[in-house]
Amino acid sequence: MERSERSQRTERQAASRPYDIVLFGATGFVGTLTAEYLAAHAPQDCRWALAGRSAAKLERLREKLAAIDPACASLPLITADSSDPDSLRALAESTRVVATTVGPYVWYGEGLVAACAEAGTDYLDLTGEPEFVDTMYVRHDARARETGARLVHACGFDSVPCDLGVYYTVQRLPEGVPLRVDGFVRSNAMFSGGTLASAITAMGRGPQQLRAARERRLHEPRLVGRRARAPLGTPHFSRETGAWALPLPVLDPMVVARSAAANARYGPDFRYRHFAGVRRLPMALGAVAGAGAAFGVAQLPPARRWLISRYEPGSGPDQERRDRSWFSLRFVGEGGGRRVLTEVSGGDPGYGETAKILAEGALSLALDELPPLSGQLTTVTAMGDALLDRVQKAGIRFRVADAR
Repeated sequence: MERSERSQRTERQAASRPYDIVLFGATGFVGTLTAEYLAAHAPQDCRWALAGRSAAKLERLREKLAAIDPACASLPLITADSSDPDSLRALAESTRVVATTVGPYVWYGEGLVAACAEAGTDYLDLTGEPEFVDTMYVRHDARARETGARLVHACGFDSVPCDLGVYYTVQRLPEGVPLRVDGFVRSNAMFSGGTLASAITAMGRGPQQLRAARERRLHEPRLVGRRARAPLGTPHFSRETGAWALPLPVLDPMVVARSAAANARYGPDFRYRHFAGVRRLPMALGAVAGAGAAFGVAQLPPARRWLISRYEPGSGPDQERRDRSWFSLRFVGEGGGRRVLTEVSGGDPGYGETAKILAEGALSLALDELPPLSGQLTTVTAMGDALLDRVQKAGIRFRVADAR
């Protein structure tokens, strides 16, 4: 879709749709944090609304937001349910952008993606579920391209700091040469009930995840004349970061590879590997054992249901614990005889920073001048420099630690 066509569509939507942004799942744990961030930071002329299943909970949240900004006392409320296609269609048709926190997305997410793809409405979520992302590509990318909708998955800690961090690193390496980037993530954060449910659900769906990945490869155009890869690395000690590196089989490297495939700036042959950085060897061994145990539990449906039930969805770490939480992502990039070490860092990754990123992503899609693209897009492909600038201004730090 050409820029002029997208601009005209945006202008028509602005005139015909009552909202710029609707936050769906607003009363959940991360949804509430996102709503609080929007209440504090959305421009006064941004027309946004809260959506969820319970009108009573939405009303209580609105009262809470009014303490942050009195103007929120009149914030519109929309009742919608992920199991009710008519309510999702009405929601998508009422706004230019939908941001959703309702997961696990493989269970509850497709209806809203389908509604947004059909209505030409931009969509963001917080999924870290590769199966969901691949399935949504196969089923809804083509229609979104026809209507001009941008479908942006993983717009939280999964996978924006990684995706933008690699993009930031690549910009500091030579052009037109093969590039290699390794990422190392460290954090002391805790999980919420909703995050645990999504992670355990994904672990227990290995066969379905493999089928979804194969199906996507059949539909996805092949990259011609370039390569963009994200192979699983091997455990090793990283001298650059001073930590043991444990390969992470998560969504982040897949997102990075898709950003690289869409952008020639990543060079003719790009490779990214993603690791957890663990300072001490005993902790590294314990992390491997713990991950193996969690994966084993996830394969047994009764054990999986029991583990998920131990943590109430909508619950999460309190403010004091979040204030102590932090994350750091270090990237080692090489190419064309140059080597650079960069870092992306911030506060509580799973909740405070995730809410911030989701909100800024929604504001970017609604308000920024962006590339004239549609369909399923990564955050870098959809928003690139605009989102990088936004999250930096919001307090997430990007820096070059070393270059030679």
